[in-house]
Amino acid sequence: MGLFSKIKAGLLKTRQAMMSKLSKLLHSFTKIDEDLFEQLEETLIMSDVGVDTSLEICDRLRKMIKEQGITDPKEIMRLIHEIVSDMMGEDQGLDLSTSPSVIMVIGVNGAGKTTTIGKLCHKLKGEGKKVLVAAADTFRAAAIDQLQVWTERAGVDIVKHAEGSDAAAVVYDAITAAKARRCDVVIVDTA
Repeated sequence: MGLFSKIKAGLLKTRQAMMSKLSKLLHSFTKIDEDLFEQLEETLIMSDVGVDTSLEICDRLRKMIKEQGITDPKEIMRLIHEIVSDMMGEDQGLDLSTSPSVIMVIGVNGAGKTTTIGKLCHKLKGEGKKVLVAAADTFRAAAIDQLQVWTERAGVDIVKHAEGSDAAAVVYDAITAAKARRCDVVIVDTA
């Protein structure tokens, strides 16, 4: 299973678990009251939606229920879908209008940052973009060597310093080089 497949599967599992919790909650109520909203808010927060987002969803939900005269808790799921879709907005795509655009790749060790950078380099180069990679993970053993293999496969340049170097200096040098070489994108590999 590839990296993106794993991420997609994990997100799907999280979504299904949250939707199941919400469905059970909403079907356990016969009327819409403050107790329902308190439990809904708690369920959203416990599902890692975030406090601010959970509060906003509940506030919008209260308003929509009042405006539409809804009394059946089972109709709330449809409203939650509408609210979340509205909050997410349309897919804006990747904005690479500045030159050079900088993409900083972050994540925990072993998450697949370096592999993702390799795939991103290949994709962007295939779209006609001139890409430069900054090897700013200067502390993990063999990180620079691993990244070099990916950049060679993709046919893009890399800016690197010695292992243990200042990561900020690598990024600065990469952006300076990207400007001089008229690169479209700088991708930064972080520790």
